[in-house]
Amino acid sequence: MARIWRSRGPAAWALWPLSLVYGALVALRRWLYRLQVLRSEHPGPPVIVVGNVIAGGAGKTPVVIALVRHLQAQGWQPGVISRGYGRSTHDCRAVRPDSPAQEVGDEPALIARATHAPVFVAPRRITAARALLAAHPGTNILVCDDGLQHLALARDLEICVFNSDGMGNGFLLPAGPLREPWPRPVDWVLHAGTRPAGHNPSFALQRRLAPHALRADGRQVPLASLRGGPVHAVAAVARPAEFFAMLRAQGLQLSSTEALPDHYDFNSWKRPSDKHITLICTEKDAVKLWPLHPDALAVPLMLELDPAFFAALDARLAPWRAAPLSSPSA
Repeated sequence: MARIWRSRGPAAWALWPLSLVYGALVALRRWLYRLQVLRSEHPGPPVIVVGNVIAGGAGKTPVVIALVRHLQAQGWQPGVISRGYGRSTHDCRAVRPDSPAQEVGDEPALIARATHAPVFVAPRRITAARALLAAHPGTNILVCDDGLQHLALARDLEICVFNSDGMGNGFLLPAGPLREPWPRPVDWVLHAGTRPAGHNPSFALQRRLAPHALRADGRQVPLASLRGGPVHAVAAVARPAEFFAMLRAQGLQLSSTEALPDHYDFNSWKRPSDKHITLICTEKDAVKLWPLHPDALAVPLMLELDPAFFAALDARLAPWRAAPLSSPSA
C-alpha cells in the first residue's frame, strides 16, 4: 500500500470511494464525543499525547523518549502509557526494563529501558493511566505513546509527528495514508520532511544513527570498527530501507539486508548460517532479538529537535508547576 499512497494514481482513485466511507465514520465518532454520547476521561495530571495521522511509522517512539528525558531533566516525574501494539497479552500491566517485549510490546519495552520512567500498557489508555498513578503516585505528568485518535482519553497537549513522506497523497485510508482529515488542530507538529499544510506551530526534527552500536550488556561498539567486515542488517520497522541507508551512510558495507514486517516477533526467524557475519539491528528490534541472539548489535537512533520546541513546551507546562494535579481541560 505504501507505493499506492505516494501519489494519486489509478489505484488510489479506485479506493477513493472507500475512503469517503471511512471519513464519514471518523467524523461520526468525533461528533459522538463532541455531543458526549461517548465520553472522554481525564486521569488528573496533565496528559501529553504524541501521535500521528498517517498509517505506519512516523517516528513517535523516539520523540516520546526525547520528550520524557527532557521532562525528567526539568524536574518532572513523567509516566508513559501505551496500548502496547503487537503484544501477546491483553491485560493492563507495568512495563519494566527487563519485561519481555512479546508481553508488553516492543515500543513500550524500548521506552522503559531508555528512560527508566514508569510505563504501563492497557487496551484502554485511561486504564493504563489509573494503574500507573496507583503504582507511582508521585507521577505528575503523563505521556501517551500514540493515541491522537484515541478520544476516550482526554488530553491537554497534542504533538503530531510526520516522517519524511509527509501526508503522502493526502487521501484518507484506504486510498491514502491518513487516519483522519488533515489539517486538524494540534498543539505542535514535528516533521522530518517538508512542513505539512496547516496553521499548527511546527518544528523540524532530524534523525541520525549514533556512531556506535550497543551490545546486550550495554557496552558500546564503534560503528567504524565494523567497516569492511561482513554485516547482515535486519529491521522489523515501518521503514527498514531508511535504516539500511543510514547504516551505509556510516560507512558500513552491508553484505545482506533483511526487511521484516513492523513489530515482527522474531520467534521463528532464522539468522544467516555464517557465524562470522555480524548481526546488526535497530534498538526496537533488539528488545526482541537479544533474548534469542545476545550477540546482535543494536544501533541507537538519535533524534535532534529544535530547542524552540522544548522552550514552547516548557512555557505551556508552566501553569502546572503551581498546581501539578490540575487540568485546564477538566
